[in-house]
Amino acid sequence: MTETFNFSDKAKKILLGLIAIGILGLILGFVLYSDNNRVWANLLLNGYYFLGITLAAIFFVSVHQVGYSGWHVLIKRIPEAMGAFIPFASAVILLIVIGTAAGFHTLYEWAVPGVTDPNSDNYDSIIAGKAPYLNIPFFTIRIVIYIILWIALITFIRKLSQKEDLVGVSIYGKSKLYATLFLVVFAITSSTMSWDLVMSIDSHWYSTLFGWLNFSSYLVASVAIMILILIYLKSRGYMSAVNENHLHDLGKYLFGFSIFYTYLWFSQYLLIWYGNIPEATYYYYYRFKTPFFQILFFASLIINFILPFFVLMTRKSKRRVNVLAFVSIMLLIGHWIGFYFMIMPGTVGPEASIGIVEIFMAIGFFAAFFFIALRALTTTSLLPVNNPYVKESLKHHT
Repeated sequence: MTETFNFSDKAKKILLGLIAIGILGLILGFVLYSDNNRVWANLLLNGYYFLGITLAAIFFVSVHQVGYSGWHVLIKRIPEAMGAFIPFASAVILLIVIGTAAGFHTLYEWAVPGVTDPNSDNYDSIIAGKAPYLNIPFFTIRIVIYIILWIALITFIRKLSQKEDLVGVSIYGKSKLYATLFLVVFAITSSTMSWDLVMSIDSHWYSTLFGWLNFSSYLVASVAIMILILIYLKSRGYMSAVNENHLHDLGKYLFGFSIFYTYLWFSQYLLIWYGNIPEATYYYYYRFKTPFFQILFFASLIINFILPFFVLMTRKSKRRVNVLAFVSIMLLIGHWIGFYFMIMPGTVGPEASIGIVEIFMAIGFFAAFFFIALRALTTTSLLPVNNPYVKESLKHHT
């Protein structure tokens, strides 16, 4: 039996109103700030954050499909719908790339003219040594290739899943093939895009854990959004077959990957501390010089680790809707702060703060993401009726 989601006019108006607030924040940024870098940095922060959440949603679907998982089938249409945000997130990232090539901003010090020219006052020998990788043409080509692969594979995965409702399990093998291809592409590009778009902001600095740290961060955020959308749908009377056992498993993802994220977060800090390499320690030394960034550092630890660790430790808490909703919202904010800590010190510097522009733009992106994901849910049945594991998911218990 199919089940179709009706995206109410009231919900649309609320989300469109919040998107308008986001656009207002963008305009205010260009009006209020003499340094346009702050607005571009906010575009990068939100564009990258929601790009990661989108990719992690399709990773969630793909890794379960390849692993012959059955429990997730009843909720798989939610992460698939989240994949519909990929063109919008890609457009924002392309805008950042165009701005880099055209000199509209200076988010990346390796793109500053003369930085690799020994005769220039801007010459930097370390960046010059990385020039074979960090140069505008290669940077642009890499990002365009990533985007083409992501959009193509996500489109195929979503269409095949919807087609399965019509033609049955005969295309299940094909769906698994595209899921496998996506995992291969994602395994490579999730790291390289984090190096290209975020780590290269601090061109002298490097971390071998950076890709994994980014992946774990936006995977937690992605599961948090899945939980919030699922709770919203159930509050409207949809997905009645989804029970507390499915919520429990999503809660376990939230709990487990929050610990994994913290493990990587602390490992990166510890490796840099005992390695004591000047190019590496500078990253934290620079951030700890500014009280505002110190606050963000500890806020990230409290929200992204201590909160989920203690609140979600018990079995009962992971099965309670109110608890999961609260922790999901806090983790979405906490991981946004985590990426803010990565991006803003190197792009805006000590003048960075979280003001009306940052809040408005973040609200706009959150609303746009939910609007597109909910609209995508209206295009297909919420219940994948012909999936071979749907009965397993209906009988799922933990």
